[in-house]
Amino acid sequence: MNKILVTGSNGQLGSELKRLSENLAPYQFIFADLPELDITDYSTVAHWCKAHQISVIINCAAYTAVDRAEEDRETAGKVNHLGPKVLAQVALETGATLIHISTDYVFNGEGYAPYTEEMAVSPLGVYGATKLAGEEAIRESGCRSVIIRTSWLYSIFGNNFVKTMLRLGAEREQLGVIADQVGSPTNAADLAKAIITMLPKLEEQPRHGEVYHFSNEGVASWYDFTLAIMEMAELECNVKAIGTKDYPTPAKRPHYSVMSKEKIKEHFGVEVPYWRDSLAECLEGLKMIR
Repeated sequence: MNKILVTGSNGQLGSELKRLSENLAPYQFIFADLPELDITDYSTVAHWCKAHQISVIINCAAYTAVDRAEEDRETAGKVNHLGPKVLAQVALETGATLIHISTDYVFNGEGYAPYTEEMAVSPLGVYGATKLAGEEAIRESGCRSVIIRTSWLYSIFGNNFVKTMLRLGAEREQLGVIADQVGSPTNAADLAKAIITMLPKLEEQPRHGEVYHFSNEGVASWYDFTLAIMEMAELECNVKAIGTKDYPTPAKRPHYSVMSKEKIKEHFGVEVPYWRDSLAECLEGLKMIR
């Protein structure tokens, strides 16, 4: 039986993988997060992988506090750079395959067409820079691995933009939301399904640091995304479009971060649902757990 270690398992993606992986033959999933497993500690990671005979590591652990990273570069670098470097080293030594989750923030957002995996990267802030450093450490290691960049992740689990907008939409009569940052909202459940679809082919045809993009299909601004949330949740909050200049943040955000999904569809045959359909599914799921 193939044993799969999921790191950062209490986050959105890790929680979705937990939900989808029950009785998923021939795989046995092992889920770990802090404090039991610190991905920056080589000896601990090596012990886990050898003791459990891990054949695949799915790294969902990340420092994602984009604004806080500007002041806490050390912690962001430890989690986003050193952590993947340690996992890659252990994967190389044990022959395991590493599936690492990265971000659209490796791009500067100055483009106007969907980013492909081959396009030049140029992160704007500490978060993107540390995530890119993690990617580079994995490629340099030579271990069996793939890197999946995703964007605007949300889920029925954890804290995220969808849940925040639902709460604010119920509390307030009016909201101002940025309309000049454009990307692709992504339901973590769809990313989890894509990863599970990839597993058999990664076993048959190993990759070494190859990059793939996955987000839901379609394009939206944060304003568009919020309007859809309010509409589907039947909230009467008035949403106003504002510019990035009207909502300054410590970290600069990319204005355009739409990514092409053609490569992952062609190589692995994954399904990439439209973002509004996936949002509707998430909102239905949230109704069921309330």
